[in-house]
Amino acid sequence: MDNIPFNQPNIAGKEFDYIHQAIRNRHLSGNGPFTKKCQSWLAEQTGSAKVLLTHSCTAALEMASILINIVPGDEVIMPSFTFVSTANAVVLRGGVPVFAEIKPDTLNIDENAIERCITPRTKAIVPVHYAGVGCEMDAILEIAKKHDLYVIEDAAQGIAAKYHRQCLGGIGHLATFSFHETKNIISGEGGALLINDPKFIERAEIIWEKGTNRNQFFRGEVDKYTWVDVGSSFLPSEIIAAFLWAQLEETESLIKSRMRIWNTYHSAFAQLEVSGKVRRPFIPTHCKHNAHIYYLLLPNLRCREEFIKKMRQGGINPIFHYVPLHSSPAGAKFGRIVDDLSVTNEISERLVRLPLWAGMTEDDINQVVALAYKILLN
Repeated sequence: MDNIPFNQPNIAGKEFDYIHQAIRNRHLSGNGPFTKKCQSWLAEQTGSAKVLLTHSCTAALEMASILINIVPGDEVIMPSFTFVSTANAVVLRGGVPVFAEIKPDTLNIDENAIERCITPRTKAIVPVHYAGVGCEMDAILEIAKKHDLYVIEDAAQGIAAKYHRQCLGGIGHLATFSFHETKNIISGEGGALLINDPKFIERAEIIWEKGTNRNQFFRGEVDKYTWVDVGSSFLPSEIIAAFLWAQLEETESLIKSRMRIWNTYHSAFAQLEVSGKVRRPFIPTHCKHNAHIYYLLLPNLRCREEFIKKMRQGGINPIFHYVPLHSSPAGAKFGRIVDDLSVTNEISERLVRLPLWAGMTEDDINQVVALAYKILLN
């Protein structure tokens, strides 16, 4: 049996052509022609007022924390079932991540748990759109408005997905995308900050350009540029932007390829769900997902470990996902929890992600399904 990895970085087709073009343009640092193309495309697709490419989604989250002026002691509500960058961006500013419970159906933050986490120190809510399935943004925005809080969408997995016909990333005050090689649209490493509240645009450009008003200078708005605020080197190079542009141009076909695989898995595992062997992903009718992840929930940790072990012995490489942040050493040191997070703990022990990448063959998919059935029915 051939080895089937968890992920293979997809190539859309014109990446090398555009990289060569960037080299011929003799502009390899950030904020060149390809950067602008990518930013304009993302803004148009999401309805964002402004998009800034970053060298990672982590960097975009860090920019967002600076923009909303997180200071020591400020609290930010987020799920514990997320990647460390969601919390690190807050902790780096001296803030406190407050870990909320997730929903057992979508694995997204439980909007009904958020208000229990709010204190006078709360400054923002960070909903994480797990597997490209939208959080209940209407309820979250209503809570934020009631308590005068910012909403920062961690849409690292959410490109081209929608909630009630709104693109993920275009709903909160700020949002972030990831273009890491494991995502639907990639540039190796890379990300974007999406600015949906125009009041943040001017300062975001300054933070993005190392704390200088360089962008205003090149637009002729100031006669010289200088250091005016905190900031860092958040821009990706034009090489990365050129690669990303090739991917963005093929977003529809890349998502369609992933959706074919996701749907095949979903149909194939229906029988196992009926028999109680697994639970398949749940997609609310008002959400349009992007086939970022196909996961199964097994009965318990022991079953999950045995499943992964036997799949790998058969040449197939599924993996689990997040270790909840509240249970980590840094999470215990820097964060706090309100509820017992029993759903988070249980889900994290049961979840297994199956191989999924654009271009997987029917034979690849059939091998994964066949071996999964053999293991789970024994």
